[in-house]
Amino acid sequence: MRHICAAIIPSDISYFKYDWKKEAWNLFFVAGIFLGAVLTVNFLSDNQPLHISDKLVAQLQEYGVKDFSTLMPSDLFSFSKLFTLKGFLLMIVGGFLVGFGTRYAGGCTSGHSIMGISSLQLPSLITTCCFLIGGFIMANIFLPLILSLH
Repeated sequence: MRHICAAIIPSDISYFKYDWKKEAWNLFFVAGIFLGAVLTVNFLSDNQPLHISDKLVAQLQEYGVKDFSTLMPSDLFSFSKLFTLKGFLLMIVGGFLVGFGTRYAGGCTSGHSIMGISSLQLPSLITTCCFLIGGFIMANIFLPLILSLH
């Protein structure tokens, strides 16, 4: 996003004043992610129903999730649900926290966990431990609270 803004928005904001052309590979990287997703959906999907354990289905049904036809249930992730408290917390606040956390930690979970730890970086090990602890807390404490909102 920074590269795109630096390329198309003329401004006096110091954050966007740099030679983005030297790092244009980032734009190709993002385009490759998008292209890979399009190819995967169109040529590698098997269109088989998702296999979810009966215990998880029962637990999610208690929270009002009834649609298990896709990876992202429309009961939680749809444009109409965005304007509910539950949808706002999951999509907007959750997205902000992921972006903020990535920037604050100096990289994403994959970067720290795979590359950082494999190159024996202590900050990456600490960061990965914090990612895991945060994930456990979110999945076991906060997510059930959010899903129980009506």
